Amino acid sequence: MAQQRWTKRVQDIQPFHVMAVLARARALEAEGRDVIHMEIGEPDFTTPEPIIQAGQRALADGCTGYTPALGLPALREAIAGLYAERHGLALDPERVVVTPGGSAALLLVSALLVEPGKKILMADPAYPCNRHFLRLVEGRAVLVPTGPETRYQLTPELIEQHWDADCVGVLAASPANPTGTLLSRAELKALAACCRRLGGQLIVDEIYHGLTYGLDAPSVLEVADDAFVLNSFSKYFGMTGWRLGWLVAPKEAVSALEKLAQNLYICAPHMAQQAALAAFSEQSREICELRRRAFQVRRDFLLPSVRELGFSVPVTPEGAFYLYADMQALGGDSAAFCQHVIEREFVALTPGLDFGQHRADQHLRLAYTTSLERLEQAVERLQRALGSWSPAC
Repeated sequence: MAQQRWTKRVQDIQPFHVMAVLARARALEAEGRDVIHMEIGEPDFTTPEPIIQAGQRALADGCTGYTPALGLPALREAIAGLYAERHGLALDPERVVVTPGGSAALLLVSALLVEPGKKILMADPAYPCNRHFLRLVEGRAVLVPTGPETRYQLTPELIEQHWDADCVGVLAASPANPTGTLLSRAELKALAACCRRLGGQLIVDEIYHGLTYGLDAPSVLEVADDAFVLNSFSKYFGMTGWRLGWLVAPKEAVSALEKLAQNLYICAPHMAQQAALAAFSEQSREICELRRRAFQVRRDFLLPSVRELGFSVPVTPEGAFYLYADMQALGGDSAAFCQHVIEREFVALTPGLDFGQHRADQHLRLAYTTSLERLEQAVERLQRALGSWSPAC
């Protein structure tokens, strides 16, 4: 076989470290080991039954063909209605672009805004695909080191420090993965004003909206009508495998986004779009709220337990379903520790290397996407793992 010559962009895009952890966990399970999964950012609940039933009806009714590239009009209207309900916004449904997953929404925005060599600023740590999509369109991510002092979020001061002539925008996340922290309405307004002053575009990942604890997450659209918003049915509505998300864009960008969507993926899955209409029903929302409360109970157990083990979680996560823990006091080297704990105690965790460069080797992410009983078992196993752990092991 002739030697393959893959593009440099493929070489530059790193695989998910978490997928290697997952593969090892599956191999251990195949050997009969009882693995506790805290590595994958996927709700452990199945899709709510009303949504499943709507999907089954859609298949039976023959909803298996293409839809308009921007999405079913009824679904775009329903998404706009969600912004009216949650945020008091009269959002024009024409600004809503339905996409095959939140990842496709980011791909559209990247292709729309980023010329080769141009840059988008984002926090470090952050979700890894964000920077990889920019590389795919020959742009660059500027990872801005953040820490507990800003709750791992960007600020206008940090943006101004790292901005240069090649920068075209800022990507923020609220609630954020992996830290679970939120941006307030005032902070979102300040970020938007900073971007306008610098001549850039603000993009906000709101994929974990709905999964907050003790407070509601404001949308950037409440304070900046010109921002781009990424969202998804995957997390709050538990529809990860249906591959359905959306993008809210300024009205003048929609026709260009439609052209990109037509060429990149034609449309989001028809059956999934029909099913998603049921996500807004009262019955589905009641189920999702029960699950949100279950996630809060899990967080309220796991956070103090992890701190008692010696990990530092200096900022209490207010949303999503993750803890971003610093293990410097326990010896650092989170990748080695994640390897140690899965091999010795069969708990799967994500090393910080997935989320950036800034002190990544001393952080790890714990997902509370498993039952409270399993989390209790995981804490016991982590305690044992720490007893047999040393940085040199």
